[in-house]
Amino acid sequence: MNRTKEERVHEVFENIHHKYDLMNSVISFRLHKSWRKKTMEALNVEQGAVVLDLCCGTAEWTIDLAEATGSAGSVTGVDFSGSMLQTGQEKVQQKGLSQVELLQANVMDLPFPDESFDYVTIGFGLRNAADYPTVLREMHRVLKKGGRAVCLETSTPENNCFKRMYSVYFSYMMPGLGKLFAGNYEEYSWLQESTAAFPNKNLLTIMFAEAGFCEVDVTSFAMGTAASHSALKSS
Repeated sequence: MNRTKEERVHEVFENIHHKYDLMNSVISFRLHKSWRKKTMEALNVEQGAVVLDLCCGTAEWTIDLAEATGSAGSVTGVDFSGSMLQTGQEKVQQKGLSQVELLQANVMDLPFPDESFDYVTIGFGLRNAADYPTVLREMHRVLKKGGRAVCLETSTPENNCFKRMYSVYFSYMMPGLGKLFAGNYEEYSWLQESTAAFPNKNLLTIMFAEAGFCEVDVTSFAMGTAASHSALKSS
């Protein structure tokens, strides 16, 4: 039976939630933590802000955002995998972050009124959505005027030689690491497929503009293997 992208992605994350954080560190050589830290520094979340974190998974970025907003703020993490959210909720409770709420929902049809959030983030999740422009339009819709949206995501290296090495790593080595550390080859084979199909940073910049955002800034990491897109909703 042919499955939709949404159904396949949901099955993947339901199966790998217990190893997801470990595998992120293995696959990225822990670089994803420094990429997120630099993105957070540039985002400069204000104390007391109201933040939405999409495709929040196990709530790693959600927790960083909550620590930035402080107890006066609020952070809502959204994901469609109940198992990922359960893992995230355990971490949130361990840290005593009462300002965090985790919600199971579809990022292409967010259950929030227009202009509800000061910041909207999505980290390594947009590539798994069935329709990228729809997610970006939803981010724009729920963002307050003058608010900022950020997408941290894998990208395509610009150097041709490094691009070939990157392709070999994601096509063959990464699924192998998934089998070795998480006992699951097929799920990590899917992750490399979603990465390979994702738009490059220039095309994603255009998609942000088409969704209504302005002042789209792009920061590349690790020779272009990842990129952060930061954009404003005009006031």
